[in-house]
Amino acid sequence: MPELPRSFTARPIAHRALHDAAAGVIENSPTAIRRAIGAGYGIELDLQLSSDGVAMVFHDDTLDRLTSARGPVRGRTARELGDLRLTGSEDRIPTLSEVLEMVSGTVPLLLELKDQSGGLGQAGADLEGAVARDLDGYGGDVAVMSFNPYMIAQMRDLAPGVPRGLVTSGFIPSQWPHLAPETCAALRSIAGFGQVGARFISHDWTDLGSPRVAELKAQRVPILCWTIRSAQDEAQARRVADSVTFEGYLPPLDPPQD
Repeated sequence: MPELPRSFTARPIAHRALHDAAAGVIENSPTAIRRAIGAGYGIELDLQLSSDGVAMVFHDDTLDRLTSARGPVRGRTARELGDLRLTGSEDRIPTLSEVLEMVSGTVPLLLELKDQSGGLGQAGADLEGAVARDLDGYGGDVAVMSFNPYMIAQMRDLAPGVPRGLVTSGFIPSQWPHLAPETCAALRSIAGFGQVGARFISHDWTDLGSPRVAELKAQRVPILCWTIRSAQDEAQARRVADSVTFEGYLPPLDPPQD
């Protein structure tokens, strides 16, 4: 199983790239990606699937929040999605292939595959297949992760050479009303970590005191965390986390030394 490259813990990771909506730099946009590259940060991005099977860099299931269009991302082709301007900017929705060419190994790239099942369960592997095809032959440091363990199991089979991780949290049932309590309990325990071939986690920073996180850390599993929004929160998170995913401030590139 491929290990997470050290570059992911050697520098902070810009959440949805280095965005700033007030300045017209929208999350997951080409401009935000270029800003992160220029600043030397790692980049975290989200992936959804177009109707014609192309991996698109976009967070939400629907277009409503970030474009003038309405409806599901999966309801439009890659060309149609690429024609949509992100609200408040001149940027348009990029494909993963376009982003890989843009980054070209300059900084580490952390890719979150968004759940396609509607309930963190099993679904078709269309997004996983699209991501695996795009990553085939990419020479830079890249890793994939998802809240959905089934998707990471698919990536294990489709792209065995790409490091894999789980996005995790305390999965408090009241905060995940669309999930059954027993599903929350299973996800909270991170029980599928070994089964899906995961080599790292990215955990909700407010739950880094979890005994399960401590157990994984004792096993030398890299612990990333999300989402840090101040230097004070970063200092607290780094008591456990090996690196932080951040937004809304600019952390130092060199992490503090123990």
